[in-house]
Amino acid sequence: MASRLKEKYKSEVIPALMEKFGYDSPMQVPKIEKIVLNMGVGEAKDNIKTLEKAVEEMTIIAGQKPVITKAKKSVSNFKIREGMPVGCKVVLRNEKMYDFMDKFISLALPRVRDFRGISKTAFDGRGNYAAGIKEQLIFPEIKYDDVETIRGMNVVFTTTAETDEEARELLSLMGMPFKK
Repeated sequence: MASRLKEKYKSEVIPALMEKFGYDSPMQVPKIEKIVLNMGVGEAKDNIKTLEKAVEEMTIIAGQKPVITKAKKSVSNFKIREGMPVGCKVVLRNEKMYDFMDKFISLALPRVRDFRGISKTAFDGRGNYAAGIKEQLIFPEIKYDDVETIRGMNVVFTTTAETDEEARELLSLMGMPFKK
């Protein structure tokens, strides 16, 4: 069964973008390629259990097991050696990507305290959007009592759009609540 957001993309978003930007073919319309969730766990250098807990929580959020990221360089000020585990990330594509995006927009973002929309300026110039989340508790699957420490994460939406304007229009048509 195709996800609700994928159906919306095919039936509403493609025609709207073709009309606005004057694309000749539906294949030219930008689409979301992947969503990357990234969580840095700096305390992992002292206590490896915190990293295991972060991996467990990210598995629950994404529905897919993350890979553990390791330090690329040694940084003496942070007491980190090259190759030490410092976080975890997961790349979502296809159905899981649409399911996560639907959950992120309709369930998680409204649970953010004092939420007034997400920033319009977090595009990278190539049509990709990065959002930072301050706490993992906004996801409904995370049980408040099981959380040891509040961790933030980055959510990056990678699109095939050539410009930020096209990507902004794509994401807003998909339901992303940008600030007015």
